[in-house]
Amino acid sequence: MNPCPLYEKNSKTLFLFFICVEGTCKEKWQIWFNCNKARLCYITTKDAGQSWSGVTDLTDKLDEIKRWSTFAVGPGHGIQTEGGRLIVPVYSYSLALYSDDHGDKWQFGEMLQNESVECEMAEYFHDKENSIIYCNARSKKEFREEAVSSDEKLSFKPSSAMKLVETGTGCQGSVVSFPAQRGDEGQSQNATNKWLLFTHPNHKSKRTDLGVYLNESPQDPKAWSKPWIINKGPSAYSDLAYIDDGWFACLMECGEISEIEQIACKVFSYQELLTHLSFTLSYTNKNTDSNKCYK
Repeated sequence: MNPCPLYEKNSKTLFLFFICVEGTCKEKWQIWFNCNKARLCYITTKDAGQSWSGVTDLTDKLDEIKRWSTFAVGPGHGIQTEGGRLIVPVYSYSLALYSDDHGDKWQFGEMLQNESVECEMAEYFHDKENSIIYCNARSKKEFREEAVSSDEKLSFKPSSAMKLVETGTGCQGSVVSFPAQRGDEGQSQNATNKWLLFTHPNHKSKRTDLGVYLNESPQDPKAWSKPWIINKGPSAYSDLAYIDDGWFACLMECGEISEIEQIACKVFSYQELLTHLSFTLSYTNKNTDSNKCYK
């Protein structure tokens, strides 16, 4: 359950993290009886998935898990920072699982202070030098939980911006950082200058209308743009990836009647993103092709 891939560039190893749950124990049952039945596992491949390793179970190597009623990873993706650290998003409350030795040993950072669950993380830089880890997490409140960490232990400080609206009782969202782009050409300005992209249903109560949000000033949590709706209609979980040269891919749950009818993929460029986003914070949606579930 909850697949969460992570690529280690130096060894060219793809980690696939997930949880295994004993029998048919549901999350609510584990929380109610304070009886954790989830196990933290991963498999790896070095040949793009042609062959896979056996399962590595980290559960008994991480003491924190014993204190939780339950937990999960992702779903979505992990990241490798510019400094080489591997980070996997985890939640009981949102936190990071990280490794500084290419995935040999793993440890947890600190939980977010506020109640939060499914999360994703991205790296940007302060003054083009100091690495900041940004966490965007699902919440039961009106707004998304946003927090940042600048220390080695990955302890997060919450944001009070309350800019990104949550959907109903909450829905997973995706975030990715990418090199700052130069004008309409979609070319990188500076590899150490990062912007953020975020996807999430754009409705206060229903899982519908998947939107893409841009933040060109990550240090300002109020700098998020209005969304470009890339799927008009039922939409739910999503996962973003920055491909290269100003191109992105987004996996999404969507459908005509229900948001879980299919998993579709939308590939788009930074230029296309600019065409549809309004930087005066007024909603625009010029592409009629965005009003469908992409296959």
